[in-house]
Amino acid sequence: MIKLKANELLNYKNWVVVGDVLNQSKYAYKILLSLKISEFNVVGVNPSVENKSVYNRLSDVPYNVEVLDLCINPYKGIKILKEAHSLKINKVLIQPGAGSPEILQFCKINGIHAIEGCALIELSKI
Repeated sequence: MIKLKANELLNYKNWVVVGDVLNQSKYAYKILLSLKISEFNVVGVNPSVENKSVYNRLSDVPYNVEVLDLCINPYKGIKILKEAHSLKINKVLIQPGAGSPEILQFCKINGIHAIEGCALIELSKI
């Protein structure tokens, strides 16, 4: 498998940000907003919230997701990655604090490109 770099993920336009995307003080919200401003096709997913402006599951997203931005605690993140794998989503940007050895191992075993990095830093370079 070819090793991707974080900035190469910006070549893909269909994203989903998983985390506390409704809380303006959280990075998930800031990442979602920055991707939208940069004209990416992006929506938020938060499995813990019932709100019509955010999806609960990746399978609810109405388009083929190319990149998953993981901005959620690793315990919930591994569950999201299992769903991503079943949906054939094979690129994930793991934000600081969202990763774990279990997540990295799951990605490696299942052929998911796992890049540890920060979407906001990569977006600031374009």
